Amino acid sequence: MSYGYPPYVPVAERRAKAQRQMERLAKKGQVISPVRIEGRSIASTFWGKAWCENLERYSDYSNRLPRGRTYVRNGSVVDLQILRGKIEARVSGSSIYRVAITIDPLPQARWQKLCEDCSGAIDSLVELLQGRFSKGVMERVCEEGKGLFPSPAEIELSCSCPDWADMCKHVAATLYGVGARLDEKPELLFLLRGVDPAELLAHAASDMPLGAPAPSDLVLEGDDLAELFGLEMAEAVPSAKPKAQARKKPGPRAKAAASVEAKAVPKRAVKKPKTASDSPRKAAPVKKAPGTKAKPRAKRSGVIG
Repeated sequence: MSYGYPPYVPVAERRAKAQRQMERLAKKGQVISPVRIEGRSIASTFWGKAWCENLERYSDYSNRLPRGRTYVRNGSVVDLQILRGKIEARVSGSSIYRVAITIDPLPQARWQKLCEDCSGAIDSLVELLQGRFSKGVMERVCEEGKGLFPSPAEIELSCSCPDWADMCKHVAATLYGVGARLDEKPELLFLLRGVDPAELLAHAASDMPLGAPAPSDLVLEGDDLAELFGLEMAEAVPSAKPKAQARKKPGPRAKAAASVEAKAVPKRAVKKPKTASDSPRKAAPVKKAPGTKAKPRAKRSGVIG
């Protein structure tokens, strides 16, 4: 007996039916973005976990959330779109139901106060979106009623299913699907609340003390480079004498160029300097021993004997 409810349809059959319908919508040009979860954890990053924990802290939602976790894990959220102040989804049940959730934009005064409290504690947009900041910033961002996440009073729920409750299992599955989607695209949370995450960095830059070095003025030393790139940099040991560089033999192109240059320059006669061997030698004078007389030279006669 169904008591007015539609008969139960196995999950596998529902998913196959929903898949066929989504394929038909995709052929018509509609962008379909299903929620796929691997394992038991719906969210694994800071922003995804913080979104889910924010839902579970409110007693208004506690009775309806468990069925939503089951639906989002088994792939029943076949399409999820996060827009500015609005969440739209298609959830597979006995048929495919349309879910529409409206979230109020973050009040400007609350956002400005949040930016001031987090001023100077967030270094970059990448650090912000990855959730890599101090515990104090995490607590401030997640603060109930004063942080970035919406309260039940700021959320309006709607589903096309016959369930009379405001938060049916299809709406709960959609809200958990948002947590899974923030794992992939955390910037969608800021789009949903109607704020610009870059304003957190702008406040941090404006509060920087005067005289602080700009990032371009910082110089990395050797140890900083080693730590940055994960390298072990050996210390340089000065050598006693620099080694002489070996002369490279000229290649064939260099030899050809040298020969052409030599032919182009006319040769000049080079005068060799005179040496002692080139001048005529003079007979060295014969030294006479002391006490001797020179012998008279013999006279030449015309008779050859």
